[in-house]
Amino acid sequence: MIRKSVTMGDVAKELGVSTVSVSKALTGKEGVSDSVRELIVKKAEEMGYHYTGSKKEKTGEGHNIGIIISEHFITKDAYYSRLHEKTMMMLSAQKQMGMLEIIVRQKEKDLEPPALLTTDRIEGMIVLGQMSKKYLNMLKTFNKPILYMDFYDEDIQEDAVISDSVFGSGILTNYLIHKGHKEIAFVGSIRSTSSIMDRYIGYYKSMLAAGLETKKEWLIEDRDDEGDKIELILPKKMPTAFVCNSDAVAFDLVKKLQKEGYRVPEDISVVGFDNFIYSEMSSPKITTYGVDTDAMVINAIRIILEKIENPNYSVGRVLVAGTLIERHSVKPLEA
Repeated sequence: MIRKSVTMGDVAKELGVSTVSVSKALTGKEGVSDSVRELIVKKAEEMGYHYTGSKKEKTGEGHNIGIIISEHFITKDAYYSRLHEKTMMMLSAQKQMGMLEIIVRQKEKDLEPPALLTTDRIEGMIVLGQMSKKYLNMLKTFNKPILYMDFYDEDIQEDAVISDSVFGSGILTNYLIHKGHKEIAFVGSIRSTSSIMDRYIGYYKSMLAAGLETKKEWLIEDRDDEGDKIELILPKKMPTAFVCNSDAVAFDLVKKLQKEGYRVPEDISVVGFDNFIYSEMSSPKITTYGVDTDAMVINAIRIILEKIENPNYSVGRVLVAGTLIERHSVKPLEA
């Protein structure tokens, strides 16, 4: 049950921290660690404390937040469906109004603004998943607070909440290396999204640090220029392991390998990224890097609400850590 009279002091007492620490954590100020900040934000949400600014706390009013997502992600990627559903649920739990608008491909190409903006129905927006640079620049012209979730753009200075893709992919690659693998390929079209590029960078850094060779033919494309899935083409000289940019791609790769007569993991090892449903649907179940989607959504909501209250507020890129999850898709190789 949500308590309407919860204060910062109540949250502080519940966690055994100072009220100052709670204030800093909930307003995005420096002085508390990321782990403590996440703990405080989660506890505040659980207790029903509304930390969107003093004015809103006193009146009990909520904000209208637009969730802008490409048709491509909502229809073809269940991971993004989960993210948007969690975002809507957590906004509702905080007495905020989440309003979803799906941008069809032609609308994005034509640079047609979301109806949520042209009708002035929202105070800020979360863009979920990569969109074209031109479309993102068009969104900026409306001068509404914007936050990117699960991607960023090098050329557009907007706050973003992303998984730590470089680190996570490095963890997966090092895991394979420590298991004795030296010939490791990467599956993902690296120019498609910032997340895939970062995951390739994490893979590449680990291979470079270990003195291992990366071959051009071991960079496997998984989608076309429109972002649509394409058939995976296996290299003529097979590696002993593949690092995949997502669990969905890893799932498809395992099926492709098995169709071609390879056994996973006896012949070829495979790792994924996200810890989404595909990693457990696969046979064998896939070792992956779990993304903390709850933490991503909590941070995204906290930041966009603060940006609405304070137009000068900015955090840059917020990296959300994850964890390695071992399953059954990797075989250790003898030294």
